[in-house]
Amino acid sequence: MTVLSSDLPPFVRADGPDKVTGSGRYTADLSLTGMAAAAFRYADIAHGSIRRLDVSRARALPGVFAVLTADDVPDVHYSPVVPDRTLFARDVVRFEGEVIAAVAAIDADTAARAVELIDVEFDALPVVRDLEAAIEPDAPLVHERWDAYAVTGDTPRDRNVATFSSIDNGDPDAAMEAADIVVTSRYLADGSHAAPIEPRAIVAQWEGDAVTIWTSSQVPFDARAGVCETLELPTNRVRIIVPHLGGGFGGKCGFHFEAHIAALAKAARRPVKLVFTRMEEFLAPDRRRESMIIDIATGLTNDGRIVARTGSVLIDNGAYTADAAFFPQLAAMHVGGPYRIPAARIEASLVYTNHQPSGSVRAPTAPQGCWAVESHTDELAAAIGMDPVEFRRLNIVRTGDEGFAGQAYDEIGLDRCLDLATESLAASLAERPLANGESTGVAVGWWPSFAVPAGAYVKMQEDATVQIITGAQECGTGAVMTLAQLAADELGIEPTAVRLVYQDTAAAPTGPGATGSQTLLNHGRAVETASRQIADQLRELAAAELEAAAGDIVLDDGKASVAGSPAVSVDIVDLAAAASQADLLLGSASAPVPDYPSVGANCVGEQGMASWLAPQFSCHAVRVALDADTGVVRVLEVHAAHDSGTILNPIGAHGQVEGGVVMGVGQALTEGMQLDENGKQRNAGLLEYKLQTIADAPTITTQFVEIDTPSAGPRGAKGLAEAPNVATAGAVANAIAAAIGQPVRQLPMTAERVWDTIDGGTS
Repeated sequence: MTVLSSDLPPFVRADGPDKVTGSGRYTADLSLTGMAAAAFRYADIAHGSIRRLDVSRARALPGVFAVLTADDVPDVHYSPVVPDRTLFARDVVRFEGEVIAAVAAIDADTAARAVELIDVEFDALPVVRDLEAAIEPDAPLVHERWDAYAVTGDTPRDRNVATFSSIDNGDPDAAMEAADIVVTSRYLADGSHAAPIEPRAIVAQWEGDAVTIWTSSQVPFDARAGVCETLELPTNRVRIIVPHLGGGFGGKCGFHFEAHIAALAKAARRPVKLVFTRMEEFLAPDRRRESMIIDIATGLTNDGRIVARTGSVLIDNGAYTADAAFFPQLAAMHVGGPYRIPAARIEASLVYTNHQPSGSVRAPTAPQGCWAVESHTDELAAAIGMDPVEFRRLNIVRTGDEGFAGQAYDEIGLDRCLDLATESLAASLAERPLANGESTGVAVGWWPSFAVPAGAYVKMQEDATVQIITGAQECGTGAVMTLAQLAADELGIEPTAVRLVYQDTAAAPTGPGATGSQTLLNHGRAVETASRQIADQLRELAAAELEAAAGDIVLDDGKASVAGSPAVSVDIVDLAAAASQADLLLGSASAPVPDYPSVGANCVGEQGMASWLAPQFSCHAVRVALDADTGVVRVLEVHAAHDSGTILNPIGAHGQVEGGVVMGVGQALTEGMQLDENGKQRNAGLLEYKLQTIADAPTITTQFVEIDTPSAGPRGAKGLAEAPNVATAGAVANAIAAAIGQPVRQLPMTAERVWDTIDGGTS
């Protein structure tokens, strides 16, 4: 069997030609006979009770087929962990993008006119915006009946604190008292958006009592579960299909508006299609990156060793709790960071506000937490006069160490990542020394691998082509395409002979979708196991044909041959053809979930995050140019080194790092939600919300520390998609601080904030 490695020749992704030629169909491209257009009526205020809602004028408009409100759908509260939301606003609206009513009409213009005819009056309620004020005992409540929600599990909460987590290990108070130096820092991170280029789109069509929904979702099975729950339908009556997906970055995770469109289609008695405008994409979804307030204190010895850390994190939940329920545990882990800390106490609260709900945007809480911790780390190094890189070398976790949550680490490569990234930057500096206004910075980061159940069906057809039926979801990363490489390698055929059936809940086994950097990690194990079942069948068939032992049969290059005697062989296509007349070549597997390591810390409100299976590590080292007169910063180079286990698809892996770095540059310098005093977004559009473009992209050098991690994915692979988004902002922050002599304490570090820090000493 060919060993799958970075030397494997590349192949054309099965979804590549359609995407690059423009022939591929996305959800917005779908057109069904008699299809109606959908439009939503939003709250347009951050907080208010509904005094009057009248849709009669909208229903009377010619060309309108249906208008729905909360009275027209089941009264079901939903959301994982804290079910605090209904499909349509009932009695109270809690953020500006909340849906009050939905319209289906003959065309988009008519639907928009009907929305304008919906009459709604509100009684204003206090707008909860400030995280610290929100947790005061006398603060106005975002949810008056917060304690009535049927919460899943043991989840600490109180009033505007939706969920709470803490990690407590050792005696940090005593360790702080004994420390030679204690450094305290505060950092504030604004919320931001996933901002995929494809706005979300949904099409729903009923056939009898069953509905098919095409949607731009990263998680089709979660979308199906949400439709079933909110419309009170059995699973077998809801089918979710995802055509090509134009990016998601976590913003298209979870259940969003599929049930609204399904309900509209049933009421209108025809297919209904929703396509968001760019402004709607910014305002309405409940998946945006959370704003945070991060306080950190660290105790040191005079020689630079960390002896204790305490931390407090407030996370902006927004108006409703989507998958942000587990963010406090993630945030607590990131505020500890990948460092040896003998004693730690870190607390994190998810706080209700009247902002757009937060959710799983690429590596939730990690870029902000890493930015704060790595800025703080440079402050620690400065406090004892130590080089920041050497300070990290002294304190980072290494193989065999125990982390601050009490987890013992198997072989890990953070120390090698630190060496590779800094050596790469040093080589660049030797070739081109720092120019006037240029500076450098370094940051390390980490991210967990998420192991969850996943299954796959694999079958070899009579022409020796293979079909994989998987619950995996392709959102552009290429992770699903790598499943073809795994199957082909097990079966001794070319990856181009493998076809994928995916993104259809009616065909595939249940899967977690494209979330948590786990597609290859989990589905890869399932595909590999199922493919081995077929490989074993082929060996048995070949052994009978070649009069050899099945254990001596090698599958490679389209042939089954006897080990040591390659000329004694039979074509796999002949074996497949013969099998089609007798024993079909089928495989199926549900990959077992690896055990998560144990921890020694006392963890409150744990949502499965205090123990990190096969953690990924990274180091980013950057060169930036600063114009001190304007505060404008440009990132010139990023040298990225990652420990993501065995790299199975080098082209895809490099692409993930490059994309994550560019996204990280945006979060560092320009991407942030701007809110007015009424809790409404001021920059809900691509003109005002400053994404990085190809013209802004720095030179990116990527290296991998490949460590076979058998406790993780296939062939020792870990996850990868989110990790490259973690450390970039921290490295950029430290380069800016090196240039101006102090950190910029608010993210993004816009030109105005950098200039204010230079001019007045604060950001």
